Amino acid sequence: MLESLEKMLAKGVDNSLLRFGLGKGYLDLGENAKAAEHFERCVGFDPKYSAAWKLLGKAHLALGDHAAARQAWEQGLEAARVHGDKQAEKEMAVFLKKLDRQAQ
Repeated sequence: MLESLEKMLAKGVDNSLLRFGLGKGYLDLGENAKAAEHFERCVGFDPKYSAAWKLLGKAHLALGDHAAARQAWEQGLEAARVHGDKQAEKEMAVFLKKLDRQAQ
């Protein structure tokens, strides 16, 4: 699947859905830096894409960048609230609380 998405990108197709798919694929493989790059591009296309913010935070956390993870989740929380995405809102609120506990 990743190969076909990369081919689409190489052909000049570039949008939030494609970037989300690439980010998710790389996150699943543990290639967190590549995942974060694609999620950054995804939210650049669509700042209201709360699922992308959520996974962007996870990618940053996996890279050990707690500040970037926090920033992604805070922006994602705002996007989820505006968009009415209650599930993503709850999940990111939990991630932020866990991050706060780890920081203490």
